[in-house]
Amino acid sequence: MTIFYAIVLGALQGVTEFLPISSSGHLLLAESFLGVKEASLAFDVALHLGTLLAVVISFQEEFLAMARALCRWGEFDSEAARLRGLALQLAVGTVPAVGAGLFFGDAIESDLRRPMVVAATLAGVGLLLLLGEKTGTRRRGFRTLSLLDAILVGVAQALAIVPGVSRSGITMTAGLFRGLNREAAVRFSFLLSAPVICGAGIYKIPDILRQGLVPGQAAFYVAGFVAAAISGYLVIAFLLRYVRTRTFDAFAYYRFGLAGLVLANRLLG
Repeated sequence: MTIFYAIVLGALQGVTEFLPISSSGHLLLAESFLGVKEASLAFDVALHLGTLLAVVISFQEEFLAMARALCRWGEFDSEAARLRGLALQLAVGTVPAVGAGLFFGDAIESDLRRPMVVAATLAGVGLLLLLGEKTGTRRRGFRTLSLLDAILVGVAQALAIVPGVSRSGITMTAGLFRGLNREAAVRFSFLLSAPVICGAGIYKIPDILRQGLVPGQAAFYVAGFVAAAISGYLVIAFLLRYVRTRTFDAFAYYRFGLAGLVLANRLLG
C-alpha cells in the first residue's frame, strides 16, 4: 500500500458508492489492471466512514431537522410530522439490508464475488435502470414518499449485498419504478445510505479489534478516508444537479460496458 493507492482507492470508493455503477465491478478491474489488492478490513472501514461523512455533510440540514423533530415529539405541526415520518421511513428502509447482511452477507461475499456474477449483475441492474427510466411515471416528488416506498426501496437495497448490483443503482432504480422523479429517487437513496454505511462500520469493529491495526498504516487510513469523503461529497452534489435535466441512461450503458470489460478480463486473463 502506498499513499497514491490509498487515495486512488478512496476516490474510487467515494465515486462508486454514490453513482449507480457498482463499486465491486470497479474493484475487480482495479485489482486486475492496477495490481491493487484487497485492502485490510480497517482500511475498508476508513473508506466507508469517509463516504458516510460525505452523506452527513451533504444532508446535514435534513439530519438535524429530523433529530430536532424527534426530540420535540410533542409538536404536531405538519413539518415536524413529515420529518418524523422521514426518520421512520429511513429506519424501516434500513431493516431489510441489515437482515440480509447479518444472515447472508458472509456467504454471499465468499461464494458470489466472482467475475461472471459481477458481470451478470452489472448488466442486469443496468437493464432494470433503463426499464425504470422508460416505464416510471416520475410524477412524484420527495415529499410524497410513503412507508410502502421505504419498504420496497429497502428490500431492493438488501439485494446490494450481491456483488455488482450497486446499492445506489438498485435503490434509485426501485425509486423510479415507484413513480418517483429522478431527484427524489436519488435523494432518498443517498439518505438511506447513511444508516447502512454506519451500521456496516459498527458491525466490523469487533473484527478490527481482533485483527488489530497494521503498524505504520495510519497515514494510509487518513488518506483514503479524506479521498473518499471529498470524492463522495462532490459526486453527491453532481448527481443531484445532473438528474434535474438528464436521464440515467448513460449510467446504464456504462454498466453494460463495464460488464463487458469484467467478462473480457475473466475470459482473457
